[in-house]
Amino acid sequence: MQTNLFINIMSGNHIIKPVTGLLFCICLLAASSRPKPHEVPPEKALATFQLPEGFQIEMVASEPLVADPVAMEIDEAGRMYVVEMHGYPLDKSGSGKIKLLTDTDGDGKMDKSIAFAEGLMLPTGVMRWKKGIIVTDAPNVLYLEDSDGDGKADLRDTLVTGFALSNPQHNLNNPTLGLDNWIYLGHEPAVSTQTFKSEFGDRGGDVYYPDKKETPRLPDNARGRSVRMRPDRAGLEILSANTQFGHTFDNWGRYLLVSNANHIIHQVMSAEYLKRNPNLLVSNAAQSISDHGNAAEVFPITQNPLNQLLTDLGVFTSACGSKTYQGGIFPAPFDSVMFVAEPVSNIVHADVIHDKGATFTASRVYQNKEFLASTDAWFRPVNMYIGPDGALYVVDYYRQIIEHPEWMADDVIKSGELYNGIDKGRIYRITPKGTKPLTWVNDLKTTQWTNDFLVGKLADPNIWWRRNAQRLLIDGDDKTVVASLEQMVANEKNPLGRLHALYTLEGMNALKPELLVTALKDNASGVRENAIRLSEPFLKDNAVQNALISLQNDPNAKVRFQLLCTLGFLDSPEAGKARENLLFKNIEDPWMQIAALSATPSSKNSLLGAVLNRYQADNAAYSSLVERLSTMTGNGGSAVEIKNAIMRVLAPEDKKNSGWQAAVLQGLALGLKNNKTAAIALKSEQNVLVSAAINNPSAAVRQGSIQLLNITGLIQNASTKLAVEKSVRTALDKKASVENRTAAINFLSLDNPKLYIRPLKKLIAPTEPLPVQLAALKTLSAVPDNTVSHFVVEQWPSLTRDVRNAAINTFMVNESRISLLLDALEKKIIDPSAIGWPRSVGLMAQGNAALKARSRMLLTKKDDGRMEVVKAYAPALSMTGSIDNGRAVFQKNCSACHQIGGKSGTPYGPDLGTIRNRRPESIMGDILNPNLSIADGFDIWSIEIKEGEPVQGLIATESPTALTIRNYGGQETVIARANIKSLKALGMSVMPAGLENQISRQEMADLLLYLKQGKQDTPAH
Repeated sequence: MQTNLFINIMSGNHIIKPVTGLLFCICLLAASSRPKPHEVPPEKALATFQLPEGFQIEMVASEPLVADPVAMEIDEAGRMYVVEMHGYPLDKSGSGKIKLLTDTDGDGKMDKSIAFAEGLMLPTGVMRWKKGIIVTDAPNVLYLEDSDGDGKADLRDTLVTGFALSNPQHNLNNPTLGLDNWIYLGHEPAVSTQTFKSEFGDRGGDVYYPDKKETPRLPDNARGRSVRMRPDRAGLEILSANTQFGHTFDNWGRYLLVSNANHIIHQVMSAEYLKRNPNLLVSNAAQSISDHGNAAEVFPITQNPLNQLLTDLGVFTSACGSKTYQGGIFPAPFDSVMFVAEPVSNIVHADVIHDKGATFTASRVYQNKEFLASTDAWFRPVNMYIGPDGALYVVDYYRQIIEHPEWMADDVIKSGELYNGIDKGRIYRITPKGTKPLTWVNDLKTTQWTNDFLVGKLADPNIWWRRNAQRLLIDGDDKTVVASLEQMVANEKNPLGRLHALYTLEGMNALKPELLVTALKDNASGVRENAIRLSEPFLKDNAVQNALISLQNDPNAKVRFQLLCTLGFLDSPEAGKARENLLFKNIEDPWMQIAALSATPSSKNSLLGAVLNRYQADNAAYSSLVERLSTMTGNGGSAVEIKNAIMRVLAPEDKKNSGWQAAVLQGLALGLKNNKTAAIALKSEQNVLVSAAINNPSAAVRQGSIQLLNITGLIQNASTKLAVEKSVRTALDKKASVENRTAAINFLSLDNPKLYIRPLKKLIAPTEPLPVQLAALKTLSAVPDNTVSHFVVEQWPSLTRDVRNAAINTFMVNESRISLLLDALEKKIIDPSAIGWPRSVGLMAQGNAALKARSRMLLTKKDDGRMEVVKAYAPALSMTGSIDNGRAVFQKNCSACHQIGGKSGTPYGPDLGTIRNRRPESIMGDILNPNLSIADGFDIWSIEIKEGEPVQGLIATESPTALTIRNYGGQETVIARANIKSLKALGMSVMPAGLENQISRQEMADLLLYLKQGKQDTPAH
């Protein structure tokens, strides 16, 4: 049995994801063959949830008290503020509200609701501040206050303005008070929709305080990055990374971000370190830390989900509302867990976070199962909050449709269903089993918020108390508490209490150098790490400097990383020596390299010399560091400095430093992209670089020289002509090494590639090594007309999988080539599965309306008679199945071609172990209609060889010199490329149609249940 749903090669890289083009047709079929699920009333909602053993869930608020909630806040008076965003996705009329909820009878459920504020456009977050609240509502950050105590805001002030008002999924959001007393605003670049430009085409402008003169102005929508502000000090800064909807901090203030498909990201380097050295080019200051990948698999249990046309299924596609758990009442390992919502799949995911050098790695808490999942397709968790009781509160937007219309089919947009659920919404409370109903509404009303009480709460196990105690102490600014705070830094047993005491003193402008010296010796690494950061305003103090430098051999990696970042502000010999020591002892960590290079530029020249003197050719970290240093030289160096570096590389090889030359050239090429003046001046060195590109014995040096020539440009002269002629000969010489042939083809791309169309086409053949084919295809694609597109369509049946993936990318560069790709789809020369999910989304959401419509028609086109077979089996979807009977059906009909998790069968077709997160109708459609969309890598090829009988089968693997053909039963044959006479895809799945003649509807129900069976929810850590 061959199921086509499981393998898809993503555009641009080879990340395997369980999605193919068949998904579109099955989604449409499912939508037409069964009724749409209706909402579940609040009183029945709890029965829809699946939660791990040891936890309980209760509803604390629901409609009609609250509707369309997207964020919440609980203040010290026991009031719950809830943000209602009714306008999503297209309504800008000002329907947004802030509701104030309370529990009047003490039963643990909210029963009273007041509209605290109305007239908001698309509000996205709320935070308690001063005497009121801060609300994000693009383009503004607002301050709202109830000055007369009637429960309604009568003061409204615009704190900051200028943010983009674009697609609501991408607007600024979730104001969050950081450990460091700054308010962090989730934000990312404006994403103007193609379809709704008039409504959401605003790109933003300067971001600034409108009522404060001579304060910072952040240009160009804050350059599309997140922002932090400090209104009481007129602070306003761009951060080094961006986040989509939601962000969070761990106990020690490390900043964790999220985006739709990437559910957990760490901002590793702060902006203040990166901006001090403009020559250092760092393209990404954040790192994805999931050990289960970006666009990781998810495991929903939703019954009859109705996902939209361009929604990726079975993987993260709407990750948002992240929250590290710091409530203090969950069991281990939840003191190190981050939760993230995934509303499209109706789940809340949980990852446990482990230290890994300067950053982290995040692993699933549960394998093949989510922390919270619902069978209700309308359950839309979008945000989370930790309350004063340590509970995790889940904010449920509760809508039928959560996707934006930009990614929908036109008939859905016109259906009138976009706002189904606008009058509904729920808030849930998750606690360990046996926890009593919430009582904080009344408890907080009677709390005496004295200074002594607040100081004590800085050490509370629950972040809600620590954060609010710190905020209230700073707001009160009573200097009589300074002595208590200083004593707490020295004597408090809980290191988190010592930490918050330090930052409270900072917020009160009462932090002293001598106290920092004490904190730098703290036995908790997290306290030392933060004390280093807090010491930066006191770097002129000798005692602070000495205490910092003494930490250079600290046992904790994050302490060493923060120290290296902070020492970059010091230009003393002692600091320089400490930085060098930190770098070379931690050179394997790329973030330590970046931290070292972020220091003041005056130190970079001696550092390059130190690196070359210690260079270890067998250690890739040294090559990486040399490339980074050379990039800085290329970016900010003079033409003379760059020429000298090139001459040093291309001089007779110094055996002591063998191996670093290519890294220097590659780094210079990267840097010169931003240094046009120097690049122009380097044209005088062309002959030297051309000679190196053709004749240097090192393939890496040849490639580095080509990269430099690609930046400087190629001048036609006698030397160039000879080099081109030699490159053509080398490229066509089958006896030459693959490295030499590939380099020769790359050199031809520097000249006019149109002159070499015939030899390039000859090189794109299955008999040629894969790197040679890919290089020739890339160079042919550089011909500005449609030559490459016509060639790819003509040769498609003989292109192997990896070449096909690269070939599809050559179509995606302009509308003319896209049109030819669609022609090939229409003529069934190219199968939709070869496009891949990300590229399919791009085609169906592009700006050209005609091409968009045509793409949607071709990529969602239904098949003929086989669809009737699928429809006939629709009753199996509602039958009760048996796992034991399903196992027997699998063994009889499927095990000859498939395994499940590497077991129980033969590895011929795709492994079916990853399909538990797929919808039953999608799986069934692939089983019954296998040729509708053949999974990439699982179609049949016919290979005619020069010596021997023809071979048919799957291309299991391909290397530069050979193909491995796998036949039915798992038998494999290795065929040398040189022995291939012809190769052609037959356009057939390895799994034949007609399985309905062997499996009844009841057996299909049994098989589907067996394939979707889950594992136990035992925590993985």
